[in-house]
Amino acid sequence: MKRVALVAVLAALVAVPAALASPAVRIAAVDTAGYPHLVVNVVTASPAARPPVVLEDGRPVAALQAVNLGAEKSVVVAIDTSQSMKGRSIRDAAAAARAFIDAKAPGDRFSLIAFGHRPFPLSGFSTSPGEADGALAGLTVDHTSGTALYDALVVAARSLRTSTQPGRVIVLLTDGHDVSSTAALETAVAAARKADASVYPIGIESSDFDPGALRTLAAETGGTYHGAGSSSELRQVYASIASELDRTWRLGYDTVARPGDHVRVRVAVSGAGAVEQAIDVPSSFGSVDAVPASRLLPAFGYTLLGTIVVGLLVGGLVLGALFTLVRLRGGSWLERRLAPHVAQTQQRGGGRGERLSFLKALFKATEGALGRHSQWRSIQRLLVRGDVPLRPAEFLWLMLGSAILGCLVFAVAGAPALLVLLATCISGAIPYGFVALRVRRRSRAFEDQLPDMLTTIAASLKAGHSFKHGLQAVVEEAQPPASNELKRVLTEAGLGRPLDDALADMAERVGSENFGFAITAVTIQRQVGGSLATLFDMVSETVRNRQQFARKIRSLTAMGRMSAYTLVGVPFFIGGMVTLMNAQYMRPLFHSSTGHLLLFMGFGMLAIGAMILKKIVSFKG
Repeated sequence: MKRVALVAVLAALVAVPAALASPAVRIAAVDTAGYPHLVVNVVTASPAARPPVVLEDGRPVAALQAVNLGAEKSVVVAIDTSQSMKGRSIRDAAAAARAFIDAKAPGDRFSLIAFGHRPFPLSGFSTSPGEADGALAGLTVDHTSGTALYDALVVAARSLRTSTQPGRVIVLLTDGHDVSSTAALETAVAAARKADASVYPIGIESSDFDPGALRTLAAETGGTYHGAGSSSELRQVYASIASELDRTWRLGYDTVARPGDHVRVRVAVSGAGAVEQAIDVPSSFGSVDAVPASRLLPAFGYTLLGTIVVGLLVGGLVLGALFTLVRLRGGSWLERRLAPHVAQTQQRGGGRGERLSFLKALFKATEGALGRHSQWRSIQRLLVRGDVPLRPAEFLWLMLGSAILGCLVFAVAGAPALLVLLATCISGAIPYGFVALRVRRRSRAFEDQLPDMLTTIAASLKAGHSFKHGLQAVVEEAQPPASNELKRVLTEAGLGRPLDDALADMAERVGSENFGFAITAVTIQRQVGGSLATLFDMVSETVRNRQQFARKIRSLTAMGRMSAYTLVGVPFFIGGMVTLMNAQYMRPLFHSSTGHLLLFMGFGMLAIGAMILKKIVSFKG
């Protein structure tokens, strides 16, 4: 019993220094080559369920992309099949890779590449281990001497660039150094960085083995080099890599630091601790030296809010300069006073027309290109119904300009690409929504005036006046839009257009079915005869009954409409509240491809549900 206790004490004494020597959170690598996008690989002592929190100089970073390499990922396993791997080495390599793939997570996708004197793929990406097992069963040594290690990395990186999964890993096994690649070490590193992949090299070490290149690959891409004393240890090495991937977070974000700055990055993992490291942002990238940061502005000027303020100031100065230029081109005060006496008024008017000639030509070209389409006529009819003093070409360019303005505002504010796209669509639809709302209000006002308008015409006919005099009475006594529309009808009739055609055109213009029924009744009465006043009284009573019935239906379906509004609005309300209370919780939804897919699916399902609910509560009688 004493011996057991003594052994336990000695084990604890040995474990304490080991625990102190291995921190709970460590930064494995920092990649600044993609400035301003920084990539930080963080390894924890145990798997973390929640993504880390990153602070740069004490401030939370924006749009953090946190990817756990232990979650669903795409992995390329590259195996050296050069002649030095003949015999037991190639068999152990295949068996270890098979065990590594068989133990994968359900959502992981694996691909195999063999490289001897040149690389060649063994299998494409698949979530089924069976395909990889079949390829590994037939793995043989290359008959031509050579080891194209760097070419294999380039091929693996290119295949990963098409992956839709955020986690990307390359596991490379070799027992020697590169001797036959056309690509250099720097090219392989650049390809892995471009694919956003971490490289985990495995070296079967011998007396003449040099792991320098493999260590460089791992350090430059955020991976870890693993050495094996012999091929029999490869299973343990692969298991160690799988365990490390479960504990590795690949963090990416756009830094606000300028070239040459020194920043301190702090990474905190819930339940594990935090680590801090100083990062030097290079002052040059590649062969082009970065422009030194100006010190004319305070540090606030380089933050997101400062950038917006500076942009607004610059925009105001540009608008002021343009306004001043227009005023100068318009002439001075003295020139304007002397213009009537020196006959320059006509010349100035011509100059103003020349300034607008470009817009006129643009609108004319747009109308010539799109004027024959049915959608163009629909836009024209919409503008007429809304009484909007714009031509279709002007309205189209107004929508385009609004969309561009919304896109620029959100892009300058540093919003995610999905939000910028959404803002562009919404901004472009704002003018259309305004016109549609105006059309709806105008049509509703005309429908409310229609029974009284028909009653007024009937009263005028009973008093012995003509039909045109009845229309004129409505023009004088009614309010817009009925008075304006009938005034236009009388004007067209005065210019020689048949009154029936003018009234039919008005019915199509205002989009009123009830008024269309009235015009149809008038046309029939003129053909078969009868009392027009009695007909108008009957049509007026019918229209009133239809409107009362529609209001009754609307009141009965009010509960259903309110339920539809609530069901559609609740997801947006919950999403907004959760984002305000815990933005980190919603980051995967806004800053990952899977989250974007879920958002699009959610919007699509909401749209379908809204259409179904609208169909349920709507009634056309």
